[in-house]
Amino acid sequence: MPATVLVGTQWGDEGKGKVTDTLAKEMSLVVRYQGGHNAGHTLVVNGERFALRLLPSGVLYDHVTPVIANGVVVDPVTLVEEIDGLTARGVDCSRLKLSSHAHLILPWHVAHDALAEHRRGEAKLGTTLKGIGPAYADKSRRIGLRVGDMLDRRAFADQLRAVGAAENEVLVALGVEPADVEAVVARYAGELADRLAPYVTDTVTLLHDALDAGEHVLLEGAQATFLDLDHGTYPFVTSSNPTAGGACTGSGLGPRDLTRIVGIAKAYTTRVGAGPFPTELTDATGEALVEIGREFGTVTGRRRRTGWFDAAMLRLAARLNSLTDLAILKLDVLDTFDEVKLCIGYERDGRRVVGYPDRLDDLAAVTPVYETFPGWRTPLIECREVADLPSQARDYLAAVEKHVGVPISFVGTGPERDQYVQFA
Repeated sequence: MPATVLVGTQWGDEGKGKVTDTLAKEMSLVVRYQGGHNAGHTLVVNGERFALRLLPSGVLYDHVTPVIANGVVVDPVTLVEEIDGLTARGVDCSRLKLSSHAHLILPWHVAHDALAEHRRGEAKLGTTLKGIGPAYADKSRRIGLRVGDMLDRRAFADQLRAVGAAENEVLVALGVEPADVEAVVARYAGELADRLAPYVTDTVTLLHDALDAGEHVLLEGAQATFLDLDHGTYPFVTSSNPTAGGACTGSGLGPRDLTRIVGIAKAYTTRVGAGPFPTELTDATGEALVEIGREFGTVTGRRRRTGWFDAAMLRLAARLNSLTDLAILKLDVLDTFDEVKLCIGYERDGRRVVGYPDRLDDLAAVTPVYETFPGWRTPLIECREVADLPSQARDYLAAVEKHVGVPISFVGTGPERDQYVQFA
């Protein structure tokens, strides 16, 4: 059986966890293929909220094997805390598989992250200061340490001492407090290595064997298309590739193993941190989207910027990811609006812009062109069938399909795991 990929199509925070949780019912394995604990998925199950940072959303199902694949960067402290937190709430994490090739986030990565962001001054990127970027940088520089290294405690301790000493020289030269290397060695080559060892696996072989056995595999990315290191609004991006192509490199599956690629989008648009945002609303409507949609980061608590749905942006996301279908989340957030707007393109200096601007300065200079729809002014939370949706909501969704060029398969109508409408 081929694998399914879920990919964010905006700037992240689209609600990917809800779709993953829904599709995981039919899956044997759910795989996280990139990012670190700078991203999170929030799920609501029977009124109980679960904020996941590293563990794939499928961990909440007893029949699913959750996999953290090679493309993820792992903070061992955070992962152990997340495992313990879920276990204390009755969630069985014993099935977790952790790639031996996943790179480690170490204390000096966090120090470098904070220093780099501080030095940017007013030009801050809005990084979450979790050490993600520096860990990926070390991976690219071929000096990183990997999860599999933790299995040989003595050799890992020697590696930590050597790398830590070199990092401390750099930190001291930059005026930063050095790390206590021996304390890092004691913890990471001791308790943390012991805790994570039972989960460490050759996940590439695991996934291919699962496909060969006819099992269903679901791949979930963190962040989203326009935070992609190569295709996002650089430099206001993450340090990995959340796009569908990243699902292959981040998991070890090949392109022909992927036949369904579901693009996740909110019924409006949000982003965290700096960077251009053509449909951003800085008025009362934008504030209403923040408050009704509870637009604060799962991991950081940071307030998200909000704006109308941008179909021009989604058209490019559809191309970059080869989307087969769309899942539109949080449509219910628009329940109380008198009118709803949909950006169908841009203008600049009174002239229509073709496509999505390739350059950041051009994107910052455009003005959105909107189609306006009457609001439905009724709660969607009880809707379970397409026919249950008000005609105004169906008209809005039809316009999204038309302007993005991809069919909608799923619409979220509330925060609970069963509050959605599935399209035929």
